[in-house]
Amino acid sequence: MKVCVIGTGYVGLVTGVCLAHIGHDVICVDNNEEKVKLMKQGQSPIYEPGLSELMHSCMNSGKLNFTTDLGAGVNHGEILFIAVGTPPLPTGESDTRYVEAVARGIGNNLNGGYKVIVNKSTVPIGSGDWVRMIVLDGFKEKQTQVMGEGFTMTEETSPLFDVVSNPEFLREGSAVYDTFNPDRIVLGGSADKAINMMKELYQPLIDRKFSENSSLSPVPVVVTDLSSAEMIKYAANAFLATKISFINEVANICDRVGADVTQVAKGIGLDSRIGSKFLQAGIGWGGSCFPKDVAALIHTASDYGYETELMNAAVKVNERQRVIIIEKLQHELKILKGKVVGLLGLTFKPDTDDMRDAPALNIIQELNRLGAKVKAYDPIVSQTGLSHGLSGVIIESNAEMLADGCDALVLVTDWQEFLKLDLDKMSKLVKNRLMIDGRNFLDRTAIEKSGFRYVGIGR
Repeated sequence: MKVCVIGTGYVGLVTGVCLAHIGHDVICVDNNEEKVKLMKQGQSPIYEPGLSELMHSCMNSGKLNFTTDLGAGVNHGEILFIAVGTPPLPTGESDTRYVEAVARGIGNNLNGGYKVIVNKSTVPIGSGDWVRMIVLDGFKEKQTQVMGEGFTMTEETSPLFDVVSNPEFLREGSAVYDTFNPDRIVLGGSADKAINMMKELYQPLIDRKFSENSSLSPVPVVVTDLSSAEMIKYAANAFLATKISFINEVANICDRVGADVTQVAKGIGLDSRIGSKFLQAGIGWGGSCFPKDVAALIHTASDYGYETELMNAAVKVNERQRVIIIEKLQHELKILKGKVVGLLGLTFKPDTDDMRDAPALNIIQELNRLGAKVKAYDPIVSQTGLSHGLSGVIIESNAEMLADGCDALVLVTDWQEFLKLDLDKMSKLVKNRLMIDGRNFLDRTAIEKSGFRYVGIGR
């Protein structure tokens, strides 16, 4: 099938590349000329394991192309994905101006032939009908320019299209894997033709032809109305965020009563009603999805006269959890003014270069405020030299350089690389030999054997 993906961020680029890999003819559109130029050279603008290799393969096969020309993309695609960003506004609601601009642009370029317009961006509940309205407005604007003020929209002159909500459930750092091994595919819409085309598009994934375990039963396809599909995305992320806040709250109680939250999480996670995923206590959730989506759902509820007490509490617990590291440093080192603290990891999670709403930013800001000197080493940030948004921190090029002269080290991001640290060497470089494991990720026995004093979360 012919596909156009508009927007080449994490969702758009991964979607476009993976659809090309399973055999579709894909054009990815972005209005950033430098970014498109980079992608045409086979370079991914984001770090995502396995993505660059797939890009090269699909471009070489002729299945994947990039352009800044929205009209060319709209004319090419039977299915048009809107995959632009919807960043949060200060109020918590989603900024939908990029979605609006793309929808209007699609309308401007519709010139015959049936299209399925897919909301892949995480958009406010009710956006399906709104996008349809904007597309029609864009179409009418263009036709009025061409045919004059006398143009009237009729059944015969209206463009043929339907809007489908197809939310993504990709984890940064595992997005390629998640695309080929989905838990479910959600399709929201009322037009059978559009839903059937989406099923045809995803059939290789539904049949698990590209899955690591092709013997599993077909991927469940949830077909529902537009609003329910949009709600599924928000509800899923809000639930997972709440689950993390719950185990973090339990960890804080464990710290006070002498229990070990890792053992508690194992014990409750074996309950099939609870499950073991998202029960890793630490310094809270961040990134581009959880904070934005929870805030948007809270704002939507408020618009309709409902106060989300449980979700408000989850956010409050998460905000408090980010400064738990500061409390532990103060408990161990007392006065932080004049101390040097080294952070192992900066990105909000491993296997990504994403710093959006990363807990590290809050830790750096608070340490700076208290007069501490902050150093950091991150496998991606240190390698790429990306320091946008990072102030008040010295970026080191390896873990040993980070350790040199520090009073304490803090594990912030659970990169696999940090399981292979030269602990004996590093312990001799850290003045107070203090290691705070903000993710309960490191081997406590190995840490203490090397001479470090180990402090975890809820342990």
